[in-house]
Amino acid sequence: MAGAAGFGAIRSALANRNYRRFTIGNLLSQIGTWVQRIAVGWLTWELTQSPSWLGVIAFADLFPTVILAPFAGAVADRIDRLTGLRAAQALAMLQAAALAALVWSGTVTIWWLLGLTLFLGGVMAFNQPLRLALTPSLVARRDLSSAIGINSLVFNIARIGGPALAGIVIVSWGLGPAFAFNAVSFLAFLVALSVLDLADRKRGGARRPVAEIPREIAEGVRYALGHSGIRPIFVVLTVVALCGRPVTELLPGFAADVFGRGADGLAMLTSSMGVGAVVGGFAIARRGGVAGTAARVVACVLLLAVALVAFTATESIWIAMPAMALAGFAMVTVGVGEQTLVQNAVAGRVRGRVLSLYGMLARGGPAFGALIMGWLSSYLGLRWPVVGGAAACLALFLWARPRVPAMAAALEGAPGEG
Repeated sequence: MAGAAGFGAIRSALANRNYRRFTIGNLLSQIGTWVQRIAVGWLTWELTQSPSWLGVIAFADLFPTVILAPFAGAVADRIDRLTGLRAAQALAMLQAAALAALVWSGTVTIWWLLGLTLFLGGVMAFNQPLRLALTPSLVARRDLSSAIGINSLVFNIARIGGPALAGIVIVSWGLGPAFAFNAVSFLAFLVALSVLDLADRKRGGARRPVAEIPREIAEGVRYALGHSGIRPIFVVLTVVALCGRPVTELLPGFAADVFGRGADGLAMLTSSMGVGAVVGGFAIARRGGVAGTAARVVACVLLLAVALVAFTATESIWIAMPAMALAGFAMVTVGVGEQTLVQNAVAGRVRGRVLSLYGMLARGGPAFGALIMGWLSSYLGLRWPVVGGAAACLALFLWARPRVPAMAAALEGAPGEG
């Protein structure tokens, strides 16, 4: 998929008016989401002082995607994706407002937090395939790779700014305003979505019976498993999601128990990951094409393993921060690279369903990983489960490295039907 390179690739993607509006609203919403993410982690720690509960709450946030994603993907291939995305954002806004009200009223408990987190996880199960499948409607095909990179850049700018803002808001005003800020940010994104003008709103074609959804789900699964490039890239996605990404959910425990800091330490670690991720997202956005992406993805699996070992080997937050920056760079290069390759190779007729499987692995993997690592941390301490995850990433690199040429041939060319 040829396109402009360097800053020209970024300018070309943002020249699409709909994508530019989407990006502005998405940035505001992502900042709010990261403010809430930090607030949820800190509220969990305040209520329980338990690394196991950190894992449970992370599991509740991410696991609904595993259950609902196949159905959500079939829905995304049937409905007006823009209308569906607006509905998902409105429900997420209500969840943030409910958390703010519970904190302000002093009635919040870990069980309320668990229930509302499960609710949001269900909403996000539908939000993710709708949002991912909408991206090709916002830009010309030549700009798709840059647009995915810019989406990651936006996410990771928010990862820097959101935690920093969360630290200020939580220390200065408390947790209630942090959740309220997120609710307002969702409203801003809804305004941006309301002014999009898309020529190809409908993707599902003629109305089909609901009874056909199981067959459509099975078709999407067969397509992904039968594709010579998507199948191995999903293996990479699964192992990194299970064994590398869950360190993010354990950072509140590392900040408090390992580095002896409070909410400010959590914000420092999360923002450091964001700095590395922004560098990675910016580098991807400037490339403007997919050539060489498979090789970079596999190389960054190794980089992630090294970064996780360095993070667990120190008791100084000032050494841990650059290790987290490297981890953030590696995670975003792997994650965005995987999505770019899948978006480039997948046939349009099954895009929503295949991307829902991507979302299921990308969100469900960290849910299982965080649950397992949180439970193990209660017995082994926080460090050893993360070291085990690093070892699994190293094994994945050794498996994937000789397969890079075949993956590149299947994923970096023009899309096919499987």
